[in-house]
Amino acid sequence: MRRMPVKTMFLLVETGAAVSMLALSFLLSNLTGQGWVLLAGALLTACALFWMFLLTLCFAKRLSQFTSDLCQTMDSMITGGQEPARAEDRETIFARISYRLSRLYGILQENRRKVDEERRELQTLVSDISHQVKTPVANLKMVTDTLLAKPVTEQERRDFLQGIRSQTDKLEFLVQSMGKASRLETGAITLEKKDMPLLDTLAQAMSGIVYSAEQKGISVEVQCPEDLRVSHDSKWTAEALFNLLDNAVKYTPAGGRICVSVEQWEMYVKLDVADTGRGIPESRQAAIFRRFYREEEVHDQPGVGIGLYLAREIISRQGGYIKVTSEVGRGSTFSVFLPRR
Repeated sequence: MRRMPVKTMFLLVETGAAVSMLALSFLLSNLTGQGWVLLAGALLTACALFWMFLLTLCFAKRLSQFTSDLCQTMDSMITGGQEPARAEDRETIFARISYRLSRLYGILQENRRKVDEERRELQTLVSDISHQVKTPVANLKMVTDTLLAKPVTEQERRDFLQGIRSQTDKLEFLVQSMGKASRLETGAITLEKKDMPLLDTLAQAMSGIVYSAEQKGISVEVQCPEDLRVSHDSKWTAEALFNLLDNAVKYTPAGGRICVSVEQWEMYVKLDVADTGRGIPESRQAAIFRRFYREEEVHDQPGVGIGLYLAREIISRQGGYIKVTSEVGRGSTFSVFLPRR
């Protein structure tokens, strides 16, 4: 039955109906001995065959129209054209198929939109990486060409080698940062939250900026209860806090101050990293969390502009968030909100 053509199926049904009706009429005619019974049965059979034939034609035409519309709809869905029209009658099988096609069309359009968005993000990412790599590579080529082109003194050679080391460190930092961001975005790394002392995580983050803060004469003050425990991923939260602290050290002038304080709220633990740096204009505060974003005024500072982006990703994937309050000339405060559970 599944492989039988529709026309053949209708022909068999009509033939079976005609044979059954004629056989029944013949039987009744023999039983009653009345010839008109057989004639009436033959006329009824003819009428039934006529209407069944008409029904077959109507159904075949409706099915042909539906098939044509279905093909057009599928072509439109493939090319991303106009949304298929929904049938007005909700009770027929055609309407149910049409409804599901409309849903499928919506799903395909959403998938297509996501693919286009991912393609644009990939193009932006490639462009950003190219821009970040271009300067160090150009500097390396310039230094090596100079070393190859003319003799230099021992002091000049050491200076050139120091410049090469600085540029390779920048490239290494870029690759490592991009690797961390990529693994977070693609889900290659799963953050594992555990109930742990927040002070230990904060101490781990602080250890990375102690030396640079001492070099600039920046005082660092920490206010955090020793017994405060928060459900968080210690390793990656320390990475996020280090990025905030590292930025604070970079953009705070020599002799400045950094204060880290922790407050316990009902649903969150709030951790503030406040500095006495240059501050951030309000118009730029939303942009600083974008990947590779750096203000024109701080291009002389080391970095590639991915630290704040990475910090926000780490905190948000634990159910928290980061916000900034800042005033130009009076410093900035980055507030990290971590869920207590």
